[in-house]
Amino acid sequence: MKGNLARGAGYFIQGLGLIWKPGIRSLTLWPILVTLLVFAGLIWAGASYFDTLLNQFLPGGDSWWAEGLRYILWPLFALALLLVWYFSFTIIANLIGSPFNGFLAEKVEQHLRGEKIEDLSAASFLREIIPSLLNEVVKISYFLLLAVPLLILFMIPVINLAAPFLWGLFMVWMLALEYTEYPMDNHGLRFKKVRTVVRTRRLSALGFGGMVTLCMLVPGLNLLVMPAAVAGATVFWARELEGSA
Repeated sequence: MKGNLARGAGYFIQGLGLIWKPGIRSLTLWPILVTLLVFAGLIWAGASYFDTLLNQFLPGGDSWWAEGLRYILWPLFALALLLVWYFSFTIIANLIGSPFNGFLAEKVEQHLRGEKIEDLSAASFLREIIPSLLNEVVKISYFLLLAVPLLILFMIPVINLAAPFLWGLFMVWMLALEYTEYPMDNHGLRFKKVRTVVRTRRLSALGFGGMVTLCMLVPGLNLLVMPAAVAGATVFWARELEGSA
């Protein structure tokens, strides 16, 4: 297999530095802000609805057992919210950030090539919303097509021992494809071609996807994973993948 695991991981680290460059920083911060506002709204709505349910089904007054049940149910609800945040954050952040990510990749590539970083116009951004969301649907469909058979492996005796490793490898590979698609789409490459090109540098892709996966597990840092991964994937494209396209 061609490529280098450490070099691939290094692309993500480079991406973390690139997202704070002038002309690039705004495309880093806006998606994060919008994502946080969306999650804050969802948490507020969920908490309000849960409180309404408790008031509806639990008796009021001085009922000690109802108050005790409230003290048990609220921490459980908070834990459920944290789990939903953890498992849905990346998917929702990618959907929200998808219109920004193509432009982020474009600006990073302009920086890497020493070109002037041009300002993003509102008209260009609005034109990109629908195509970028459609690209995300294509990637999610591809993910589900492969994820379902892998999940079935968890239910097969003996084979299920290898299932966690295969699932982890699959997630690493999918994250590499997810983010390298942005700079490659800017050059007119469709997702099928993206998969073919990334396979030519499989080890670098696995190193890149592995570093993205690890950083997603770090609270706080996971907010920066998406823009850093887009920027790192653009470096990956410019340094290794472009010659194979």
